[in-house]
Amino acid sequence: MQAIDQFKAKGINEVWCVSVNDAPTMSAWGRECKAQGKVRMMADGSALLTKAMGVEQDLTARGMGIRGQRYAMVIENGVVKQFHLEKPGQFEVSSAEYVLGRL
Repeated sequence: MQAIDQFKAKGINEVWCVSVNDAPTMSAWGRECKAQGKVRMMADGSALLTKAMGVEQDLTARGMGIRGQRYAMVIENGVVKQFHLEKPGQFEVSSAEYVLGRL
């Protein structure tokens, strides 16, 4: 949440967090992270967006069902300008610091 002001200073109007989860879970996660008014917590409960983007991962064998890979996008006027897809188990190219450095 600390990077929100930096994103705004670089002209980013909104930051969204999309996850293959239900709306109540996303809301609770947002409250826990103190995201209200900073990050829009978006539920993709049936993974429709995730599948349409081709970033789903099947973790059924681990008891987790269909999930989404970690990524960050910068969208300008409805056009994806940057797309950063993480390698499995990593948290580098989708971090706020990484994206800020490329704006």
